[in-house]
Amino acid sequence: MFVSHDAATAPAESRAEIEKSIAAFGFFPNLHRILAEAPATYEAYNTTYRLFRTATTLSPLEQQVVMMTANYENRCHYCTAGHSLLMTLEKAPAADVTALREGTPLDDPRLEALRVFTRRLLETRGHVGDEALAAFLAAGYTQRQALEVLTGLAAKLLSNFTNALAHTELDPPVVPWAWVHPADR
Repeated sequence: MFVSHDAATAPAESRAEIEKSIAAFGFFPNLHRILAEAPATYEAYNTTYRLFRTATTLSPLEQQVVMMTANYENRCHYCTAGHSLLMTLEKAPAADVTALREGTPLDDPRLEALRVFTRRLLETRGHVGDEALAAFLAAGYTQRQALEVLTGLAAKLLSNFTNALAHTELDPPVVPWAWVHPADR
């Protein structure tokens, strides 16, 4: 139903974002082809994702925990496959990749606290309560990082919901990481 754009068919306002996407990934990902339909949404996604990955105090693995938790909870087939590959390229422990794909606890208590906090944020639409925030902080995270998790979730809302609407096809590099939510198997 949604148009999968290329540089010739996308609105002119999306062309700068297309160039950024190709520079970042070496190709024009299918998610970005869909987002190109709405230049403001496309720019918002690219900007929010870039800020989360480059300007937060969360480590690359912690960032992936936030994003993969959102992917799992939002049942995003496209992003779960893509981030599974990214985690592997970033040399994340295979057990962490598997746990995040299955929605099961992580072995590392600090990372598990981050996964639980992220999941709780999604489940409660941000109304986690003082006890959940205190547990996150007790695991060694900061108030700044609690807010930084929201930046990751903002990017994931845009990508996960776009993929749900558009039924985005997997890009060839991530096909080996294809995923179906355990409840749908």
